[in-house]
Amino acid sequence: MSAIDAEQSDGQPWAGIVRLAAAMAAREPLLRDLLRRTVLSQPGPVPIVAATLARRLAAGPVAARRLQALVVETLGADAAPLPLLEADLAAVAARDPACRSTLHALLHLKGFHALQWHRVAHSLWRRGRVDLAHWLASQCAATLGVDIHPAVTIGAGVLLDHASGIVIGETAVVEDEVVILQGVTLGATGPRRGDRHPKVRRGALLGAGALVLGPIEVGRSSRVGAGSVVLHAVPPHCTVVGVPARVVRSRRPISATGPLEAVTA
Repeated sequence: MSAIDAEQSDGQPWAGIVRLAAAMAAREPLLRDLLRRTVLSQPGPVPIVAATLARRLAAGPVAARRLQALVVETLGADAAPLPLLEADLAAVAARDPACRSTLHALLHLKGFHALQWHRVAHSLWRRGRVDLAHWLASQCAATLGVDIHPAVTIGAGVLLDHASGIVIGETAVVEDEVVILQGVTLGATGPRRGDRHPKVRRGALLGAGALVLGPIEVGRSSRVGAGSVVLHAVPPHCTVVGVPARVVRSRRPISATGPLEAVTA
């Protein structure tokens, strides 16, 4: 039984993460201190998340403590982010063939880290702490190479695969179970204000380097090929590729929760 299967079989992801961390600490002495500080010494899911995210973004021990406290405070004041985070962990473990376990995603995958920092920033944004939200977003952009405006609404079970160079503009929407690969831009087409960014519907996949520009919709379970430039709405359940992107395949509705499928132009 794989680590992922073991976690899913008992229905307790955090207990599974702690078990995996203990096993890893036993076999990898170099990682024991990391695992102790981020997982094994923490009293529950919220402190585990806070310690892990703070380690990724902090520039020093004082900054780490303050960032950890910020995450704890945010998850204590807002019940929404933690279930979304748990859905993201499950999605990464199920859909990314390179992911060995939810512990692997929690400790090492910067796309997951960037998405969870965005969830913290978005919570702050919704609760009126816009200056701190902007600061967190800028830190993620500088440190992790993922630039997501804190106003962006992102659904559950989302996978940012590799993540480097992802840019998502202010009025974009990303629904549940979407996969976004490295170098994707959800951008605007000009300087106008108001609604100016794409809406990516449930189960869509955006291939590496794709540019989706303007207040257009990428339909449910559709695929955008790597390097494509999308300037017009993408119908549901189809594949588009090219510059500019064009429909090359339509298909019947399928589940969006299976393993990650690469799409190339």
